[in-house]
Amino acid sequence: QVQLVESGGGLVQAGGSLRLSCAASANAFVSNTWGWYRQAPGKQRELVASITGGGNTDYADSVKGRFTGSRDNARKTMYLQMNSLKPEDTGVYYCKHEGLWGRPDYWGQGTQVTVSS
Repeated sequence: QVQLVESGGGLVQAGGSLRLSCAASANAFVSNTWGWYRQAPGKQRELVASITGGGNTDYADSVKGRFTGSRDNARKTMYLQMNSLKPEDTGVYYCKHEGLWGRPDYWGQGTQVTVSS
């Protein structure tokens, strides 16, 4: 019953920036690993960035140096700062709250990011 709501997507020109937010309900666990995923049309969903309960971050090679993930544990909100955007970054971006101890993973509804040439 964890709820996640993404926001901040939109249309941006190549080279521009966007900041995505993922607001979680109060029962979310900041000690769990959270992640950002994206899915381009006709392609499989891929991991973009992850944040562990200890605050460590990992990134897909395609976004290293351009994207920065963070989480405000008090607000239970995760962010993805996206700079130097490229057309290949286009897709629907989802946040994920990983399950623990038999609990299911939770996903947000996604937010569309479109980067024009």
